[in-house]
Amino acid sequence: MMSKQVFWLGAVFGVCANGFVAAAESLPVPDAVLSAQEVCARIAKRLASVYESDCVASRPQASGGVSVKGTPILVKEYPPLADKEPQARILLVAGVHPDELATVSIVFKWMNTLNKHHSGLFHWRLVPVLNPDGLFLKKATRTNASGVDLNRNFPTLNWDTESRDYWVRRTGKNPRRYPGPRPLSEPESLWLAKEVAAFKPHAIVSLHAPYSRVDYDGPRAGPSKLGRLRLNLMGTYPGSLGNYAGVLRDIPVVTIELPYAGIMLKPHEISALWVDLVKWLRTNIPRTPLPLTWTAAELQ
Repeated sequence: MMSKQVFWLGAVFGVCANGFVAAAESLPVPDAVLSAQEVCARIAKRLASVYESDCVASRPQASGGVSVKGTPILVKEYPPLADKEPQARILLVAGVHPDELATVSIVFKWMNTLNKHHSGLFHWRLVPVLNPDGLFLKKATRTNASGVDLNRNFPTLNWDTESRDYWVRRTGKNPRRYPGPRPLSEPESLWLAKEVAAFKPHAIVSLHAPYSRVDYDGPRAGPSKLGRLRLNLMGTYPGSLGNYAGVLRDIPVVTIELPYAGIMLKPHEISALWVDLVKWLRTNIPRTPLPLTWTAAELQ
């Protein structure tokens, strides 16, 4: 049986064990690309809790990745400080399902915190909105502009059979949970897969709503609580980010399920979540190498 590492590499950059061809390696290039400031303006117009001035002042950058409609996927990086080596690299992702509006809003609150108090303990890379097309619709959607649930579009073992079986049998072909025609068929999920490979995070934090819990995939044990949210495992799904990175790659994936999709937590609750998250990362995520590249021998 082909190892999970070989599957992961093939699924991102070529042909996987099941014989299907993954999405093209090059991301789409739109005719006209919005600036980061223009994306900030659109986010602020959509979310009352996000101010355009705050977004612009945080100086998020266009990542090079774009959505189906060509909207830049923004990234805000808090890099190592000159006099301090970071303990670990942390990738934080929100807006995978942009109808879960609170996930996007809370990332901007945490960006404000890091803007003032980035200590250099971690090298942070924040993705406030992975799926901007779904956010910018009059009524935000779970899926992207192609109607694909990005959190079912990542390459996991037996994706071609298990993802469709789950979609048909378990969801009754619910269009909100359509996994796509093939893994990494979408520019947003393809970009994130490449980002994981390039950034090599020691942990990934993913924000969702509204199940009011902490979920976890990966080695060791997840946080027992973050703020008032308790650990309550939800299981592993074909094509999910937790399955892809946590199960296949052994990267700790902490999924924060906020209690409400459209209602923000109170400021002290947002702060408590952040404090507990940083505390858990500091205690449980040491700076260790990750097996994101392999020698020829390891691929045999």
